[in-house]
Amino acid sequence: MRVSVADDVAALLEFALICHAQTRVAIATLIEVRGGAARVLGSHVVVAADGRYAGYLSGGCVEAAVAFEALLAIEAGKDRVVTFGDGSPFFDIILPCGGGITVAIHILREPDEIVQVLTCLEQRRTTALKLSVEKQALTVTAPPATTGWIGHWFHILYRPRIRIVISGQTVEARSVAKLARGCGYDVVFISGQDVIANLTELIDQYTAVLLLHHDMDQEQPALQAALRSKPFYIGALGSSRTHERRLEALRKAGFRDEDLTHIRAPIGLFGPTRDSTSLALSVLAEVAATRLAGFK
Repeated sequence: MRVSVADDVAALLEFALICHAQTRVAIATLIEVRGGAARVLGSHVVVAADGRYAGYLSGGCVEAAVAFEALLAIEAGKDRVVTFGDGSPFFDIILPCGGGITVAIHILREPDEIVQVLTCLEQRRTTALKLSVEKQALTVTAPPATTGWIGHWFHILYRPRIRIVISGQTVEARSVAKLARGCGYDVVFISGQDVIANLTELIDQYTAVLLLHHDMDQEQPALQAALRSKPFYIGALGSSRTHERRLEALRKAGFRDEDLTHIRAPIGLFGPTRDSTSLALSVLAEVAATRLAGFK
């Protein structure tokens, strides 16, 4: 029985801890993709012994079968590897994309490793687990460059949730914040000199800074702080003409042209937009595209 449609990794690992406190639980992990697939390597489905499950390894077409295999593993008390789609013995389970996947099912015996991962994510630090079905082991390890096989161990990289820092009290800012929260991003509004002075404490490589002002002078303190802190995305509202004036002001403040190339302006993946909802879609699409390009 699916109990959640969420695919946020922290939420899934928290679900695993809750289930482990109540009953036996298994974590199914996508360890191989053949052809096309809807999910990335390292995706999880968490399955409790009472039949509850959450997470995705595909677009929703094999999760019930994965849950069934996980229940068999729990009953047998032994980890297992199962294939679906292309190359699988299950001829009646076909992935719509035409590809195939391999899934490792690990019975969670001790929750400490999951607790450590969640603690790191809460502290906005990258972390990783390594999995061996042969050894029936799941342990915390140093973060690899990317999720995948290293020797006989499958390494799963976990990154903190994307944080959206918004400067501005406009209708556009409110629309972006509403949509960003719906997408599962952490959203922080900043205003006032004291908050802006501490902006560097909020920004890391998993942060996007959005300057949604209609007055260029109001955005300058936050924009300058963002440029010094190097988030993965900086976007600013305004026309191309406004952006030229923005760049000139930043040059006078001592910023180099190399620094200024990090600003996306006019903000958004498509435009121009004439309403706040369209702008929000455009902005978050650009944030997501930038994130995917940088964190592959």
